[in-house]
Amino acid sequence: MVLPSALVHRQSLTLRPDPKRVVMRHFKPNTEPRDLTPTDTKRVGHIIERVLALDPDAANRELEDVLENFGGRHRGLLASFEARADAMEVVDSVRFPLTQVQRLLIGGCFLHEYSFEAVALFNPSIVTHPDQSAVPPGARRIIVSLRAVGEGHVSSLTFRSGMLAADGTVTVDPTAALASIAHTQRCVPGSSRDCVEVVFEDDGDISERVIFPVTEAQANGIEDARFVEFDDGHEKTFYATYTAYSGRAIRSELLETKDFERFTLTPLTGTAARNKGMALFPRKINGHYAMIGRQDNENLHLIYSDDLYCWEEGIALLEPRFPWEFIQIGNCGSPIELEEGWLLLTHGVGPMRRYCVGAALLDRADPAKVLARLPEPLLRPERLAREGYVPNVVYTCGGMRQANRIVLPYAICDTFSNFATIEIAALIGAMVPCAGPSC
Repeated sequence: MVLPSALVHRQSLTLRPDPKRVVMRHFKPNTEPRDLTPTDTKRVGHIIERVLALDPDAANRELEDVLENFGGRHRGLLASFEARADAMEVVDSVRFPLTQVQRLLIGGCFLHEYSFEAVALFNPSIVTHPDQSAVPPGARRIIVSLRAVGEGHVSSLTFRSGMLAADGTVTVDPTAALASIAHTQRCVPGSSRDCVEVVFEDDGDISERVIFPVTEAQANGIEDARFVEFDDGHEKTFYATYTAYSGRAIRSELLETKDFERFTLTPLTGTAARNKGMALFPRKINGHYAMIGRQDNENLHLIYSDDLYCWEEGIALLEPRFPWEFIQIGNCGSPIELEEGWLLLTHGVGPMRRYCVGAALLDRADPAKVLARLPEPLLRPERLAREGYVPNVVYTCGGMRQANRIVLPYAICDTFSNFATIEIAALIGAMVPCAGPSC
């Protein structure tokens, strides 16, 4: 018998974290005036007083030094200094007009660089790029999303563009020299949803765009985005379910975009949204939105909803069956539609908390029916590639179909990401058919 892992054709392409890539973040104390304690406010005042005490020549020299050191590392550095000074209410309490140099120095004192992917670049998913102009026959332009982790284990969402050749080979475009956090605003007036919009400049490369936590619920991370290209019969929208982590609690949220320049981030509601690892089907099933999720920290459920943003209890779908998944199972991205059914990539956790990637096949018309599943892992931590930030983990947040193969980006040890392809017919052939309602 051929083990499922033998069906995986690994590529040499590796995406590794790069500590040279930095964004500007607000420096504490603090991110917003409302967050300042009396001690913080006093300290802010002291910092501003020190700037104002500089004579004009010294202030000019300090600003020139700052610009010489940081000017080529960020877009719109002076505008960012100005905006940061404007956000500091305590600046308004100064009893005399500030010079432009003073304002810029004050703004610079309350910003800092953050190496957003210094620690890890992992848990990728892949979708078709919305721009497919001038693509060779049989090829496809792609976008890869990745979870980036930096100082303090704060997770953000970053992107790479690339090309998927007709033979399944993946190439990724070079990353831009700069990176930036988006402009953030509340959703359009009149919206009934508690959402925020993040907007990037349309002339920047997609690898410049970093979606950083912007709400209290996301304070410690935007984790494990599972992107899917959703077709409602009229137009296509890219959605991603992800985990928002405050540092104390988690919840599931939904990102949506049509162009990867403007994104809307919305908390999901309902009992199912209190868990992580939800994945949206790429189209409605029998007129309903559908998700795969884990509601009990152990098993997978199928969840239906008529409201894209509210998800209640689902139908038990898969439970741990094989030793490599005895501790728990979860999904590894949105189901992929095949002629044979819905291909559901799963992850299983077994002894020594080893994470492996598996697969199951669901009925196309009724995904509550499990047709077959892999008895052995499709991907498992290899003996020579098991060390990293979190050892013994192989994980993905979603693959895509190309002709007769699955293209799968996957992460190793929560540290870096690789790519592989799997022939669909061989994968289906390696599955064990389900004999009854429990599979």
